[in-house]
Amino acid sequence: MMSDFVFNGGIIRSVMEMGSLEERSNHELEDESLISPAKIGQKTNSFHAPQLGSSCRDWRIWSSKLLGNAVFMSIRVVVFSNKLNLLMPFGPLAVLVHGLSDHNGWVFFLTLLGITPLAERLGYATEQLSFYTGDTVGGLLNATFGNATELIISIYALKSGMIRVVQQSLLGSILSNMLLVLGCAFFCGGIVFNNKQQVFNKAIAVLNSGLLLMAVMGLLFPAVLHFTHTEVHFGRSELALSRFSSCIMLLAYAGYLVFQLKSQKDLYMSIAEGGTLPEEGSDDDEGPEISKWESVIWLSILTAWIAILSEYLVDAIEGASIAWKMPVSFISVILLPIVGNAAEHASAIMFAMKDKLDISLGVAIGSSTQISMFAIPFCVVIGWIMGCPMDLNFQLFETATLFITVLVVAFLLQEGTSNYFKGLMLILCYLIVAASFFVHVDPTSVGQFLVKIFNWCPCGRIKPKYIPCDSNKVLSSY
Repeated sequence: MMSDFVFNGGIIRSVMEMGSLEERSNHELEDESLISPAKIGQKTNSFHAPQLGSSCRDWRIWSSKLLGNAVFMSIRVVVFSNKLNLLMPFGPLAVLVHGLSDHNGWVFFLTLLGITPLAERLGYATEQLSFYTGDTVGGLLNATFGNATELIISIYALKSGMIRVVQQSLLGSILSNMLLVLGCAFFCGGIVFNNKQQVFNKAIAVLNSGLLLMAVMGLLFPAVLHFTHTEVHFGRSELALSRFSSCIMLLAYAGYLVFQLKSQKDLYMSIAEGGTLPEEGSDDDEGPEISKWESVIWLSILTAWIAILSEYLVDAIEGASIAWKMPVSFISVILLPIVGNAAEHASAIMFAMKDKLDISLGVAIGSSTQISMFAIPFCVVIGWIMGCPMDLNFQLFETATLFITVLVVAFLLQEGTSNYFKGLMLILCYLIVAASFFVHVDPTSVGQFLVKIFNWCPCGRIKPKYIPCDSNKVLSSY
C-alpha cells in the first residue's frame, strides 16, 4: 500500500510538474513580444547546447549557429520590419546612375529617397539604445544621431566650397524641427488625446528658448555688421567675430550639457516620473527589441552609409537645381532638412501619441538647440581648420526668418501645455516659410556665379577651379 501510494504520488508529482512546465512554456510564448529577438534566439539555441564533455568542434559549430541566428534576427528586426525600408535600394541605385550618366537631377532624387529610410532607422536604433540610458540621455542621443545626417552633409559641402548650402541646410534643420516636427507632434498628440490638454515641463522649454535666442544673437551681429558696413577691417572683422562667437557658443553648449546631465538632473525628469501615475493601458511596459551592442553596431553602419550617400547628394545639388528649375536655397532650406529630420519627425510624433511630450520636446526643440549651439559653430571651426571662410553671416533674410520663428515657438511654449491647434499653427507657419524660400533669390549666388564662370575672386587672384571665397565681397565691389 505504501509503495503504491509512493508510486502514485510520484506519478501525480510528475504530472503536476509537466503541467507546470506546459503552463510556463505557454506563458513564455504569450510574453515573447516583451523579449528582444536576440534573447529569443539565445533561448532557442540554449536547448541545443553541447554537453560539457563535447569536443571543441561541437562548441564552435554551436557558437557559429548561435551567432548566425542572432545576426539574422537583428537584420530581420532592423531592416525588414518597416515598410519605409523599401526605399533603401534607391541608395545603391543612385550610386549606379551617378557612375553611368550625368543626370544630376535623378542622382539627387534617388539619393534623397535612399537617405530617408536610413535617417529613420538611425532614429530607431537610437530609440532602442535609449532604453538602456533613460529619458534624458535618450533625448540627447535622439538629437545627436538625428543631426548626424545634417553634419555629414555639411562637412562634405564645406569640402566642396559650398558655404551657402551649409548655412542654409543647417538653418533649414532648425526651422524644420521647430515648426514642422514640433507642429506635427503637437497636432498628432492633440488628436489622439483630444479629451485632455497635454502638458510638458515648462522649465525645460523656457531654458531651450533662451539658448535659441542666444544662437540668434550670435547669428544676428555678423549680419548686422556686414550690412551696416561698420567693420573695422572690411571682410575680416566679420569672419573673426564669427569664429570668436562660435567658440563662445560651443562653450555655452558644453555648460548646458553639464547643467542638464549633472547639476540639475531632477529638472529634466519627465512629468510622468515626477509623480503622475501612469494611465491604464499605457505603453510604458514596452521593452527594447535589440540589445545595446546591436544598437551601437547598427548606429555605426547606418552613419557610414549615410556619409557615402551624402557625398553624391552634395555633388548633385546644383545640377538638380538647374534640372528642376528650383532655387538652390529652397533645396537647401526645405528639401534637405525634411530628409535629414526624418528620424526626429518619426520619434517626436511617436512619443507625442504616447503622451510623452517631454521626450518629444527633447527631440524637436533639443535638436534645434543642438544645431544652433553646436552644429553651426562646429562647422565654423571645421571651416577654420580647413581654410574655408565659413562664418555666421547667414544673410538678412535667413536671420530674420530664424528670429521670427524662435519668437513664435517661445510664445507657444511658455504655458507648458499643447493641443492640436498649436500644432496646426506651427505647421501653417512652416508652409509660409517654405513658400518664402521658393520665391527667394540668394544674393550670394551672383558672386558664386562670377567665381565659377570667370574664375575670378575679388582679392585679385585667378582661380583655376571653384575655390571657396567670400562671395559677399563680389557683390559689395559693384
